[in-house]
Amino acid sequence: MTSIPRPSRRPLLAASAVGALALAGAALLPSTNAMAATGCAVTYTTNSWQGGFTANITIQNLGDPVNQWTLGFTFPNSGQRVSQGWSATFQQSGSAVTAKNLDYNGTLGTGASTTIGFNGTWTSANPNPTTFTLNGTTCTGSVPTNPPTTTPPPTTPPPTTPPPTTPPPTTPPPTGSTPAAINGQLRVCGVNLCNQYGKPIQLRGMSTHGLQWFANCYNDASLDALANDWQSDLLRISMYVQEQGYETNPTGFTNQVNNLVDKATARGMYALIDFHTLTPGDPMYNLDRAKTFFASVSARNAGKKNVIYEITNEPNGVSWSTIKNYAEQVIPVIRANHPEAVILVGTRGWSSLGISEGGNSDEIVNNPVSASNIMYTFHFYAASHKDNYRSEVQRAAARIPLFVTEFGTVTYTGDGAVDTASSTAWLDLLDRLKISYANWTYSDANEGSAAFKPGTCAGGQYAGTANLTASGNFMRSRIRTPDNFPTS
Repeated sequence: MTSIPRPSRRPLLAASAVGALALAGAALLPSTNAMAATGCAVTYTTNSWQGGFTANITIQNLGDPVNQWTLGFTFPNSGQRVSQGWSATFQQSGSAVTAKNLDYNGTLGTGASTTIGFNGTWTSANPNPTTFTLNGTTCTGSVPTNPPTTTPPPTTPPPTTPPPTTPPPTTPPPTGSTPAAINGQLRVCGVNLCNQYGKPIQLRGMSTHGLQWFANCYNDASLDALANDWQSDLLRISMYVQEQGYETNPTGFTNQVNNLVDKATARGMYALIDFHTLTPGDPMYNLDRAKTFFASVSARNAGKKNVIYEITNEPNGVSWSTIKNYAEQVIPVIRANHPEAVILVGTRGWSSLGISEGGNSDEIVNNPVSASNIMYTFHFYAASHKDNYRSEVQRAAARIPLFVTEFGTVTYTGDGAVDTASSTAWLDLLDRLKISYANWTYSDANEGSAAFKPGTCAGGQYAGTANLTASGNFMRSRIRTPDNFPTS
């Protein structure tokens, strides 16, 4: 990371569009609980704003086990429409809505449950459905009704959700054969990252360096090369919080991040927004900044299906319980605006699953973050972190969903020679386990981990291999091999 020293132990939804999507601030409405001794229980919870709402539905099967299910309900108001759903296939005819399971959540044993959801629009009052059916069985019970509205809905977002600092993009959503167009809204299913068809996938891409130092590396030409020549699936946007970063100019850095999200979106790549904390290692130090930043970028990018949020880069010197506490305060801020987005949580010991501080993934397995649709991050530097780190990743990957949001082909300092053998062993393992990754870094920093030779970003050629370093050549050859994005 250019002049920033590295610590000595650093390891450094299925979507169905039925109508226009509307998003704004949220006002909480009551939960609806329909209990049924005859076979099913449903919890329906909404957040509403002027003209739109989000609904989350938890379905519990109280009858015989089923291998496929269809949930049915009817909106009390004919002006209510499903606009975008996740974790199920939604269809609407008039006021009647059906939601059918996807491949990964169709089996429900007796007592088992699953959660689905959708964004919707409405033209007038927004009462909740009062009757649900599961495979034709009515889930009956006492359902509270919404109290009458006594005050008009808010015309501006609440204070914790600041308005976007830049205007919404005019770039149309990606179409065709790009990674984002094929895979759509991602979600976590089991220990995997899955696409809109419920199929496990692996994203492969590159991370920016600090935007405060290398902004000139992220122009149209370089991002065209990343998307088209490298055939990258994602761009990790690393926004340092300290080290002359976000804390010095929150508005300016937020605008930079949003601009790069737009550029990645226009090229059909996934955009991974990285809140790049490193020193101090306690994420709670930046809790208020994180809430402000993620409230802003999640409101600005809520309509996009290609945005992933990494809420803390490399926690270090703190317990897992501290990291978990931080995550459980930041995640709801994002969910209020972008409920279907995948969120990534840093792990102890510079995101080493605790290995670099003498721990392992057991602490996460035994005390997971209380949130759904999340993954845990792992970082490594191939010349420094070898067999014992790979063994723990393989063990952890069977129990928790992992995303390698940062790794280097060199030493933990970000410098030195490429360790081709260890880098190959790492990427072969990640490919086999379908663990997504972003390499450090897509920059011309004067260090071994940089993809480009120093001076390239001042006006050199990005496509091809003429200006690539040894690390850049290695990573380009790995990333540009064909993706495996199953759709059926």
